[in-house]
Amino acid sequence: KLSFDSDISFRKLAEYLNFKQLMTNLKEAILLDYYTAGFCWAREMNFSLMQLSQYMDLLNFLLENLRDKHMTLDDNIKELGRAMAGIGETDSERSGDLDVFSIDQAKAIIDYMNIRYYSRIYCFLFE
Repeated sequence: KLSFDSDISFRKLAEYLNFKQLMTNLKEAILLDYYTAGFCWAREMNFSLMQLSQYMDLLNFLLENLRDKHMTLDDNIKELGRAMAGIGETDSERSGDLDVFSIDQAKAIIDYMNIRYYSRIYCFLFE
C-alpha cells in the first residue's frame, strides 16, 4: 500500500522525472513504481531528510549501473556494498556521503535492494 503523508505525489514525482507517457510506456511506469516504492520504504524507515536524499541517490546509482555499465544484479549489489563500506568506522572516508546511515540502516538498505525490490526491476528493465 503506497501512501504519502506529505505533498509529494505520483504526478509530482513523474513530473520531476520528466515521465510523459506513463499510460503507454511500461518502462516509465516501472521506474516510477521503483522510485515511489523506494521513497515510501525510506519514509517507513524514518530516514531524515538527508538520509532520504542519499537513499534516493543510491536508487539512481544502481539504475545507472544497470543502464550505463550493464552490470549484473550480483555485481550491482556488490557495488552497493562497496559504496556503503566504511559506515560506522571512525575516520573512514570509504562511505563518503553515505555515513549519514547507521550500520543497521545500511544493512536494511542492502537487504531491501537485494531481496525485496531491486531484483524485480532488474528483470523487467534490463534482461
